[in-house]
Amino acid sequence: MKQITKKTALHAPPKAAAMIEALRGLGYNTATALADIIDNSIAAKATVIKLDFSWNAEASCIRILDNGTGMDDEELERAMRLGEINPLEQRASGDLGRFGLGLKTASFSQCRKLSVASRKNNSFRCLRWDLDVLANSKDDGWYLLEGIEKQSEKLFKDLDSLEHGTLVLWQLLDRVVTPGFSEQNFLNLIDLCEEHLAMVFHRFLEGVNSQMCILINGMPVKPWNPFLENRSATWSSPEVSIKTENGTVKVKGYVLPHRDKMDSKEFESAGGPDGWTAQQGFYVYRNKRLLVAGSWLGLGQGRAWTKEESHRLARIRLDIPNSADAEWKLDIRKSTARPPVAIRTQLAQIADDVRSRARKVYAHRGSYVPRTSAGGSLIQAWQAEYNGGSMRYRIDRTHPSVKSLLDDAGELKLQIETMIKIIEETVPVQKIWLDTAEGKDVLRTGFSGDAPKEIMAVLNVLYKNLVSRKGMAPDLARAQLLRTEPFQNFTELVNSLPDILQD
Repeated sequence: MKQITKKTALHAPPKAAAMIEALRGLGYNTATALADIIDNSIAAKATVIKLDFSWNAEASCIRILDNGTGMDDEELERAMRLGEINPLEQRASGDLGRFGLGLKTASFSQCRKLSVASRKNNSFRCLRWDLDVLANSKDDGWYLLEGIEKQSEKLFKDLDSLEHGTLVLWQLLDRVVTPGFSEQNFLNLIDLCEEHLAMVFHRFLEGVNSQMCILINGMPVKPWNPFLENRSATWSSPEVSIKTENGTVKVKGYVLPHRDKMDSKEFESAGGPDGWTAQQGFYVYRNKRLLVAGSWLGLGQGRAWTKEESHRLARIRLDIPNSADAEWKLDIRKSTARPPVAIRTQLAQIADDVRSRARKVYAHRGSYVPRTSAGGSLIQAWQAEYNGGSMRYRIDRTHPSVKSLLDDAGELKLQIETMIKIIEETVPVQKIWLDTAEGKDVLRTGFSGDAPKEIMAVLNVLYKNLVSRKGMAPDLARAQLLRTEPFQNFTELVNSLPDILQD
């Protein structure tokens, strides 16, 4: 390689103030920035991470204190320098970082003053970045300040009680406390951060043997598991291992229960921070830390899949090793990922199966396949009819109750057929779709919410018709009703129908 000299190259270091101001626009919000700080705490083997939000208008601040291994002088200096660590260097298997910028860029995105103090081996040191100091510097130098700012000393007292640990302090929150920002806005921000951290770190927080706890203003963050793995109504696929040049990728699909299978509180919680439709798709983890929450990762058959209401129950867990960061094109914020070309087809096949199952559960209100406990396919009242790129819904004339009515209609058959036709042509499909997608109330169908005696009254009419008028044996009549929508959901009521009918 040719020797670099003053004649062949110009030394062009970036200007500190301009460079850092540019880095502030990487796209963090407060929640994602805090997650990046917590990554460092986890890497330092912290078991308790305390976040403290202090409201004081423009003097508000946020502190992150952990009981991790802490940093000595040299380690703290490395941590506070920008670009100190080369992202191409090999990392420890449990390392959650990559670019060596997270602590600084995440913090600068929220505040103008960043102080980091750490205690290790009976030593204590604090270093600070002050963006106003850099902005007012005449020589554009990279001035990292020593020691705790005098007026902020009390904010570091909590670190005194720890043998080892680190405290990160954000002050002058100019990207948070903007004009018009109130104390209530600050409280709402705390809630948003809690929801995000509960999701991102749920695998660290859940279970009786959880590895750590996160406290926000003294209250523990409860984990949010997107897959409802403990619910019996949740379907899950076997875990698939895909070997790549940079390690093994593990994939497991889930179809969550239909809304009918959950109470209102469970349903709202399972929707996640962004709601049911937004939370569908792949959940990409690295070392148990969630990177991407709900995305189809640009996959699809012919064109990239979009998030649709019909696939809202589909969620897929995807674990990648930290040796595959470049292959998956992870960004500095650890918020986007793109699967490598070599495994895109396999991932799409897995996702296509999960999406198909989720659509069936959504369409059939909790049944994976429209089959019944009595065996055989379910006789449904409505059928979808496809024709030349369009579709419409038709009442199935072979449904027992419809067929019985038409068979016995006599002179009224034409009028009944006309009525059925009008019903088919005026089904408010779009309104039903919007009401279901946007409404908070559960759509009542299939006698949901009706008292057993009201359902029994309908059953008695159909049962009597099958046995008395059609001459069907009682056990066969009951079996047919159990294969008929919506009575497949009322097994006990159907089985209680008597062998001998009362007039």
